[in-house]
Amino acid sequence: MTHQEQQRLGKTLWAIADRLRGAMNADDFRDYMLSFLFLRYLSRNYEAAARRELGSDYPEPPKDDPRVPLTAWYDANPADVADFERQMRLKVHYVIKPQYLWDNIAALARQESDALLETLHEGFKFIENESFQSTFQGLFSEINLYSEKLGKTQAQKNKKLCEIIKEIDNGLAEFSTEVDTLGDAYEYLIGQFAAGSGKKAGEFYTPQQVSTILSRIVTLDSQSPEAGPVKHLGSVFDFACGSGSLLLNVRNQLRKAGGTIGKIYGQEKNITTYNLARMNMLLHGVKDTEFEIHHGDTLTNDWDFLRETNPAKMPKFDAVVANPPFSYRWEPTEAMAEDVRFKNHGLAPKSAADFAFLLHGFHYLKDQGVMAIILPHGVLFRGGAEERIRRKLLLDGHIDTVIGLPANLFYSTGIPVCILVLKKCKKYDDVLFINAAEHYEKGKRQNVLREEHISRIVETYQFRKEEERYSRRVSMAEIEKEGYNLNISRYISTAKPEPEIDLVATHSMLMELEQKIRDAKEHHNVFLRELGLKELP
Repeated sequence: MTHQEQQRLGKTLWAIADRLRGAMNADDFRDYMLSFLFLRYLSRNYEAAARRELGSDYPEPPKDDPRVPLTAWYDANPADVADFERQMRLKVHYVIKPQYLWDNIAALARQESDALLETLHEGFKFIENESFQSTFQGLFSEINLYSEKLGKTQAQKNKKLCEIIKEIDNGLAEFSTEVDTLGDAYEYLIGQFAAGSGKKAGEFYTPQQVSTILSRIVTLDSQSPEAGPVKHLGSVFDFACGSGSLLLNVRNQLRKAGGTIGKIYGQEKNITTYNLARMNMLLHGVKDTEFEIHHGDTLTNDWDFLRETNPAKMPKFDAVVANPPFSYRWEPTEAMAEDVRFKNHGLAPKSAADFAFLLHGFHYLKDQGVMAIILPHGVLFRGGAEERIRRKLLLDGHIDTVIGLPANLFYSTGIPVCILVLKKCKKYDDVLFINAAEHYEKGKRQNVLREEHISRIVETYQFRKEEERYSRRVSMAEIEKEGYNLNISRYISTAKPEPEIDLVATHSMLMELEQKIRDAKEHHNVFLRELGLKELP
């Protein structure tokens, strides 16, 4: 499917969502829409694998037979079902019973069958608890099929669900049946719902253009970025992963460069967003054994996997990326001062957990790894505890690059933000500053970074290029003189030079204007004299 067709598919689905949600809140309708797309993806992928597995035995029921092909095969081969499902778990890592496949659900919707709602409910439970070798418990916990938002009575709820599913099925019918295309459509819809959610969007979505900058940076060789992308990234971690789009972008950038990725790790506190992330991974073809998303609080570090105290077993990641909530208020306890993540640097203030998030991710970075994190500009210059943390990171040689981005790129805030690139074993003893704040395309709601803007940032980082008013390598001695303040304007002049004035040309122009004024006044006085009126002085 071409990029244009992918965009058209996304817009078609968004138009369906916009038309059908009626008075329902966009965030509520998002959960229904994306869950149905997810079910459709799992079904198509499963059926394609089943066709390959069964070969010539895959049935083709006659047109007047309402059953989906796998239902016909299950009915004809009951003794072989267990072996077939065992093989499917090996091949595609999951199983879906025929009655829960999308085509059967869509058929019930077209018939406006009273059985639709209950079949969907049972199907979602089966996928959560039985489909995968890994249990995806609670995957659909935010999808209330019995919500009064769908209708007051059971019949009204069933009818609304029939309408939504029919519209989605019809909308998808004219497009390619390739399973990969739904991943792009899903990502497009997440972006559209984010745009409609305003401030809340920051909870689950990093704009693709910003995500791409981070992804391209962490997939370059950490010690020698000029060498290009690595061939293999063993692990990548996002401790505030939202819908998982940033993690998927890292995977996508690496695959485009011909590389491979080992395992994806994410953590997300919001239950709805956590479920979105798990669906998003599976929908993009990431097998359940290739990722692990944890539902929990990053700041309290409640993931047992990360709390391993044996240094030999403690998880460390080749790349860490994050877009945590900006200036999040938190409640650090006295015990946290001794937390292994913070004890060498100090605790971030209650008013802004930005450095707490940064130190959490940095703690789990491998010695040869690279971390890229999006933060508000305040972390570059705020005093107090944040100044002490910043100074320690600088003196230890961990801050590699500071990138200033334009304002109004995010749905959640209009403030300008920055990207900090950190390394435990940094090759250079200076800090690279990139002032990209003035390079963007103005949009209606959000400003936009085009490919040329993104490439310029990444190439400047990759080759550590210096360019007037855009980028500069700054020695630690100079940073020390500035009191470890990393405000970009201290190191790169953003003032526009005053235009030179040609005094001779300006004098000539003024003389001409004065002559024109005298001529105009004389012409006007002639007119006044003819009328017998008083002349202008």
